[in-house]
Amino acid sequence: MAQYFDVHPVNPQPRSLSQIARILDDGGLIAYPTDSCFAFGCSLGNAEGVSRIKRIRHLDDKHHFTLVVDSFAKLGAYVEMDNWVFRAVKAATPGPYTFILKASREVPKMMLHPKKRTVGVRIPDHRTTLALLDAVGAPLLSSTLLLPDHDEPLTDGWTIKDLLDHQIDAVLDSGDCGVEPTTVVDLSGDEPEILRVGAGDPSAFE
Repeated sequence: MAQYFDVHPVNPQPRSLSQIARILDDGGLIAYPTDSCFAFGCSLGNAEGVSRIKRIRHLDDKHHFTLVVDSFAKLGAYVEMDNWVFRAVKAATPGPYTFILKASREVPKMMLHPKKRTVGVRIPDHRTTLALLDAVGAPLLSSTLLLPDHDEPLTDGWTIKDLLDHQIDAVLDSGDCGVEPTTVVDLSGDEPEILRVGAGDPSAFE
């Protein structure tokens, strides 16, 4: 059964975050809130975690997994950005956007699009997410918590625990979760390409 952690939305309890960090370090898969719905999360390089997300969501090998970090300064180790891309991403973060960028060699192969060698990256504007990333001390490999038989991502922690109790290891809930998925913008080419319109204003990339 998945462990359930209910933390304060403004001051998440460090003890709970430390317990979740240990679960992630031990190879666990969690559900956690962001500024745009709940997401699946596991540690970077967790091949079994990736396989579990793919099984739960029925994903193929072309799915862009997302690297979630807590600051813009940390992106440079994982992605390549031309000057215009650098400025565009910096202006829009933190916030409800996922950017598709060219990956550096630091990104595990299992996260990459098999042909484009790209990866999704994101810096959420959410107190609990940022506190979790700080407790973990590393990026999270992530994917929107959208189940194959659902039209919309899940936004309620107890519902997630009920549905996925034996498929994930923990649910982190702070109540204050966004209800729309991110806006996805592909910046790996010569011009921005909006792949999905969600919570983030896409006008800057049109």
